[in-house]
Amino acid sequence: MPKVGYFYTDCLVPMVGNNPYATAEENSTELSINAEVYSLPSKKLVVLQIRSPFIKNKYRSFCQTVLSWVKSSKCARVILLSSSHAYQRDDQQLHGTPLRYLLSPTIQKTVGDQMQKLNWKEMEKVAAYPEINNAEKVLHIPGGGITKLLFTERILLSMSFSFVLKKKNWVEHQPAYSHFKKTTNCSKEIPMAVLLKFCSEGDNIPDALALVNYLNEWLQLIKNEQSSSTTTTASHWKIPSSWRLLFGSGLPPALF
Repeated sequence: MPKVGYFYTDCLVPMVGNNPYATAEENSTELSINAEVYSLPSKKLVVLQIRSPFIKNKYRSFCQTVLSWVKSSKCARVILLSSSHAYQRDDQQLHGTPLRYLLSPTIQKTVGDQMQKLNWKEMEKVAAYPEINNAEKVLHIPGGGITKLLFTERILLSMSFSFVLKKKNWVEHQPAYSHFKKTTNCSKEIPMAVLLKFCSEGDNIPDALALVNYLNEWLQLIKNEQSSSTTTTASHWKIPSSWRLLFGSGLPPALF
């Protein structure tokens, strides 16, 4: 999948490095930055990869920028690959597969039945106030970064709210805002799915392979995929050359 551009934003920690996908000496000197865009026209697929942490208080601004770009690009749907802390699961999340999904109402209508046939588990909501009030359930994705913020309807709602405030003052446009609140939300405007895996700290290469196999079960990017097991399907994917250096070079012989 070739790189087609960069996603310029001031919301991410600046970063520059060597090409993580180098395959030969000719492209090993290319530079990569904190957010890049890749495209595979044959699959009608565009990938935005984020490589650095977010700057404090820039989460919402980044989400608005991404959603605005998605809308202007007329993307059919958005699939967000993410993770959540394995150690912060509740009891119900400890059972079965560590993979979960979320669907916005719009995309639920078209692929919901397919998810059921795949026997996928939807991300469970957890008690808002454990052991105090277990009846009230909320979506909780600890360690998921902007996942929840990007998925929920508050993003486009805040965009609409900002637009109203720019036009006239809040008092004059309170009815208009009420209309926006009823008709404008993330799920209606942008069909979105979230695929995530509960992960622990350490070597996350198996987690990455498990998540991409999970995605492939749905989209069939590799048609002959028969199993979601990372041990049997890892050879179907091109492993980035940079992963060989995940934990640095080997121990120097002089230590022994």
